[in-house]
Amino acid sequence: MKKILLLSDTHSHMDERILHYAGEADEIWHAGDIGKTDVTDKLKQIGPLRAVYGNIDDAEIRKEFPLNQRFMCEEVDVWITHIGGYPGKYSPAIREEIRQNPPKLFICGHSHILKVMNDKNLGLLHMNPGAAGKHGFHKKRTMLRFQIDNKEIKELEVIELE
Repeated sequence: MKKILLLSDTHSHMDERILHYAGEADEIWHAGDIGKTDVTDKLKQIGPLRAVYGNIDDAEIRKEFPLNQRFMCEEVDVWITHIGGYPGKYSPAIREEIRQNPPKLFICGHSHILKVMNDKNLGLLHMNPGAAGKHGFHKKRTMLRFQIDNKEIKELEVIELE
């Protein structure tokens, strides 16, 4: 079993609350718009980090992190990208691939809107953790945490940051 902290859209912001929750996770996943490598450097000091770059991220971040990460966590096929859309409105850049080879868990950021929903047509769970940073139009800063136990995604919790 793995405890996952999922965040996105930090836009160079890092604070003690984010680091506290990161310390409780087995793995930390960041869905892009990191901002500065200071953010990921701090997260990597706490635990294993998987991240993708977002549209605001510079060449330094793009050199360290890919556009997409597709991997197995326990027995769950996971795909993380920054701009991915959501069920029924997937981004044109990934639409064909996700239809041909859907993961069990599809994660993206970008919108700053927390969203978790099933795609019954593709048999996947979509997650967008909202935005953990302070830059943007969102009114609440949010992250997600959950567990992956063999093939099961469970104990999903929304974390609202002050």
